Amino acid sequence: MKEFSKEVYLKWYEDMTMWRRFEDKCRSLYLKQKIRGFLHLYNGQEAIPAGFTHAMDLTKDSMITAYRCHIHPMAMGVDPKRIMAELCGKATGTSGGMGGSMHIFSKEHRFYGGHGIVGGQIPLGAGIAFADKYFDRKAVNICFFGDGAARQGSLHETFNMAMNWKLPVVFVVENNQYAMGTSVKRTANHEDIYKLGLGYEMPCLAVDAMDPEKVAEAAYEAIERARRGDGPTFIEARTYRYRGHSMSDAEPYRSKEEVALHKNDDPIELIKARILENNWATEEELEAADNRSRDFVEECIEFMENSPYPDAEKVYEYVYAQEDYPFLDKLEN
Repeated sequence: MKEFSKEVYLKWYEDMTMWRRFEDKCRSLYLKQKIRGFLHLYNGQEAIPAGFTHAMDLTKDSMITAYRCHIHPMAMGVDPKRIMAELCGKATGTSGGMGGSMHIFSKEHRFYGGHGIVGGQIPLGAGIAFADKYFDRKAVNICFFGDGAARQGSLHETFNMAMNWKLPVVFVVENNQYAMGTSVKRTANHEDIYKLGLGYEMPCLAVDAMDPEKVAEAAYEAIERARRGDGPTFIEARTYRYRGHSMSDAEPYRSKEEVALHKNDDPIELIKARILENNWATEEELEAADNRSRDFVEECIEFMENSPYPDAEKVYEYVYAQEDYPFLDKLEN
């Protein structure tokens, strides 16, 4: 794996501060009703995509996740401006404004969503890995899901097949402690979600996911195991979200004191402290990086604001693959 160098840490810091500000701006745009529908923010969990993409081969590996999906594609190389446009339903968005917040997608960067069905992406991640193995691409799929999705039956069916066929996939539960508003301790007789892998003799472990270095180390071992044909790994990435489940979440299930306590483990502050400790940058240089992140997010908003909405006649264009589908004639008439 690539070393954790000065350059890596400085990139992590600039990326992660930009991701945090991007999500904060999305919250503001939602309150202004420029983003509609649902909005699930990622604040606090930034160390996970930072660590995983450090360990991945971004020229061939792929990723799939749930509906908290704005930051993962940025880490994979998708233009944040197009993601912002998609969030606001603009034609310049990653899916032409047709997907919205929960359905970011990029075939070019092998980012396969963005899925609104809880746990729906778990079998799809295994399916991508099956294709990679079938075509001998030497590629690995990283399949993310939340702790709530770990209670879905599809997980068990997928784990069984993935182990039986030794598929090149890494399953990652982003355990941010709450499935919507229900704590992990209330959803099962155990709190160590990673142990679900033991029933399938799948290598499994928990990792401190507030530290991108620890995430990268666990990710690299799992990715290389999958790449050499030894099958999947199940990683429980233990993290914490600083915002509610979605913008409609009043958070009655946790106290402000609890959130404040977890902010002591903020991954961005951890990265900043290590940079300063190693004399890789000064406070002034990090402040300059903060300003670049702030300016870039403003550029994303400007790009979105100057982008048109998709033409109304495109509303049915992506529903049916068959261009002369009979139902469309009935609409016209």
